[in-house]
Amino acid sequence: MRILFDTNVLYSAFTAKGVCEDIVDEAAGACGIIWSTPLQAELETTLKRKLKFGPGTHAALAAFVELCEFVVPAPLPKRVCRAADDDVVLATALAAKADIIMTGDADLLVLKEFHGIRILPSRQFVELLSA
Repeated sequence: MRILFDTNVLYSAFTAKGVCEDIVDEAAGACGIIWSTPLQAELETTLKRKLKFGPGTHAALAAFVELCEFVVPAPLPKRVCRAADDDVVLATALAAKADIIMTGDADLLVLKEFHGIRILPSRQFVELLSA
């Protein structure tokens, strides 16, 4: 299974103990994790803006990057999401031929699917992994 974690999921995984951290840990061994440079930049900016980006966070991010398959997202021909900056998530998943986008973003979740790529909240993804 090829999965893309949206920035909000990764932010939660890096900053708090809980479901998102557990999911990312479990997926690291069981799934192909897809990412792109624009999504990495968004996460780094968010981490720096909202908390100290210290050596521990930097090391955890570096370890995560090593697990990822990076792709170059092509711009979508037209805007899809209500929030235009969410289109890069869809473009990355499309470029990588991802199976699932895991997100907590309502603007993505409302789509439910994009070009055959399922868009799931964390709880549904846990259920899928457990099945």
